[in-house]
Amino acid sequence: MVRPGRDRLTGSVEVDESYVGGREPGAIGRGAKRKALVAIAAEVRGNGTGRIRMERIADASAESLHSFIQRSVSPGAELRTDGWAGYSGVGDLGYTHVVKNVHASGDPAHVTMPRVHRVAALLGRWWLGIHQGAIRPAHLDYYLDEFSFRFNRRTSKARGLLFYRLVQQAVGVDPVPYQTLVGGKPAENHNM
Repeated sequence: MVRPGRDRLTGSVEVDESYVGGREPGAIGRGAKRKALVAIAAEVRGNGTGRIRMERIADASAESLHSFIQRSVSPGAELRTDGWAGYSGVGDLGYTHVVKNVHASGDPAHVTMPRVHRVAALLGRWWLGIHQGAIRPAHLDYYLDEFSFRFNRRTSKARGLLFYRLVQQAVGVDPVPYQTLVGGKPAENHNM
């Protein structure tokens, strides 16, 4: 569901990371070990949310976050992030970096950075409601791509064109062997 060569996000973009997965007793936020860490980028469109990008990342280090940002957001965009040290230095990559210190603001994170937190909440509801929380870690990347595809086309006036776009994209990429689908290992041409 990822179009090769797709446009990166532009304008003002909120970026944050979120853990997805089942409940983990005694662990919250960055202390979770068994959950998957997902980076989320969401375009700011007035009070609403534009397009999104999501990707599983290995950790919340600067290397992982900077790599995700460079694949997902066009240089010159304004990045709005929290004060996490992993975002330090994104200004040197060609972005205007606006830090929103959630702790110092006194506001909850969903108020300070509403778009990425709304996307994370919707992902969790979709995960539990549609898939009953049964997405295996090996297939998570595919489900993140599906969620992003659906989210980015949520306001489409021509719903029939969504199927057309899927067929168009399917023809434009190399086939994915059955064993790759079952095994959950991303194909070489899959942009992760």
